[in-house]
Order: sequence, then C-alpha cells, then structure tokens
Amino acid sequence: MKELTVPGILSSLKEVRNYVAEAADQAGLDKKASYRLLLAIDELATNSIVHGYEEANLSGNLYLLATIDDKALTIFVEDTGNEYNPLDRETPDHLNNALEDRPIGGLGTYLALNGVDQFLYERVGDRNRNTLVVYRNNASSDKA
Repeated sequence: MKELTVPGILSSLKEVRNYVAEAADQAGLDKKASYRLLLAIDELATNSIVHGYEEANLSGNLYLLATIDDKALTIFVEDTGNEYNPLDRETPDHLNNALEDRPIGGLGTYLALNGVDQFLYERVGDRNRNTLVVYRNNASSDKA
C-alpha cells in the first residue's frame, strides 16, 4: 500500500484507522485480528500525538506504511516526537484488580503490544518506528 502521512493531531486518528482497516481487509484478516490491530494502532498513534507531540510542545506528522506478503500484514508507524520505546514499559501489575482500584493509564501500551503477533521498536534518525506484525494464517486468533 502507499504510505500515509497525516498531521500528528488527534483529528487525524480517523484517517489512520481507515488506512489500517483497509490494510487489514486487503490482507484478509479475520474480525478479531483486525480489531486487535486497530486497537493497537489507535493506542500507539494516540500516545505519539498526545505524549510525543502535544505534551512536549512539538509538532510533526505520523507516517504509516502497510505491507502485505504471504505470511503477514506489517504496519510501520513512525513519528518525530521524543524518543519513546514502548517495550521499556513494565507490564501493569494491577490487571487483576477491580476496575475502581486500578490507576488511570498504562493499559494502552500493554494492549498494543499484546494485540499483535510481533511488535518491534527502533529509533531511526529522528523517528520512533513501531512495527506491528499480524500473521495472515490466523495463528494469533487464540489471543484475547
């Protein structure tokens, strides 16, 4: 698919979702895998916009590229915000607590990392690059 570049603002999230939904459809992902991928992308893009740009008083774009091969759909999400590696974040230790006993925040990254078959992060030049891979053979359909 052609790369998508959108301003790093919250109103761009709809366009980001549409792009990823189209890629998931083209890759033939089932509804469950598509939903998990969309949730992961939504969390990552929102974090890039809110924390990487808005809270840091920076502006920039989000860059998305979807590639499809026989085995997987791969989505690359890049931003030029401050360096942030989601893999450095610890797993929330309150997942079994009642909702009212859980702190706000922290689950989005956890859901994003666990909603796809592979997640990679790297800093490339001035960009954060998040790579999300979902296998096309429905091998991930057991994840919940």
